[in-house]
Amino acid sequence: MNNFIIRTITGILFVAIMVTGICLRGDAMILLFAIITGLSLWEFCGLVNEHVADTTVNRFIATAAGVYLFLAMAGYCTGIVPPSAFVPYLLTIIYLFISELYLKQKNPIQDWAYTMLSQMYVALPFSMINVLSFQTDPQTGQIAYHWMLPMSVFVFLWVNDTGAYCTGSLLGRHKLFPRVSPGKSWEGSIGGGIFVLIAAAIISQFATTGSPLGSASQELSTLNSQLSTLKWLGLGLVVVFFGTWGDLVESLFKRTLGIKDSGNILPGHGGMLDRFDSSLMAIPAAVIYLYTLQFLG
Repeated sequence: MNNFIIRTITGILFVAIMVTGICLRGDAMILLFAIITGLSLWEFCGLVNEHVADTTVNRFIATAAGVYLFLAMAGYCTGIVPPSAFVPYLLTIIYLFISELYLKQKNPIQDWAYTMLSQMYVALPFSMINVLSFQTDPQTGQIAYHWMLPMSVFVFLWVNDTGAYCTGSLLGRHKLFPRVSPGKSWEGSIGGGIFVLIAAAIISQFATTGSPLGSASQELSTLNSQLSTLKWLGLGLVVVFFGTWGDLVESLFKRTLGIKDSGNILPGHGGMLDRFDSSLMAIPAAVIYLYTLQFLG
């Protein structure tokens, strides 16, 4: 019971912080996800250094580089900094490669691989939330912060997790991916997807009406394309599929390292990677989906 109470309190605080940080204003979102990016990278590099033999990732530099990438992307998406802001990040990556020539580590190739994985798996996906959040108004040409798209991605992920858990507990019979995550079932995944489609339909109605959520109606001019209900449903499915894959990828990572949780920073919920594993695939997938809509017209 105590663990249930701790888990519940942590979950409520987590959701409250996420909703407040995303919905409040753009600089609050940037600060929130810069912290999330830093904590996730620090956790990832620590796990690698502790559990992968003959491997040493420069934890501080890899974390600082990833946070810088996030902030540079935020600055670029808001129009504050030019593309040249990414040059220091590229120089840092080059340094991480060259430094292995002089450190005389046992397995430099593995050091390089996990260092680059920290950037590709954690830093880059988180930086993509800026692409969802800051868009140019097609009428004024000015960049503005819109909270609905990034918030909807996390709402879909939470609804999918809850729906999959409830449906899987009641109806789960056929394992989805037993080699990596024995607890997941096809029935649960399908149930979670259905709940997300319902949530997407509801969000689409709020977003296109004069309701309080509808005050962000310019949000739906995202990428010069009005998001219809059908497109919201498509976004929901994209988040479901890639969120599930993100969960499985992190499960494979933990299984490979021989650990149960990525950390204990969130009592009852594990570590940062445990909480954001789904979003690491869902966020870039959502960006690709929306840009595909723009390309198709």
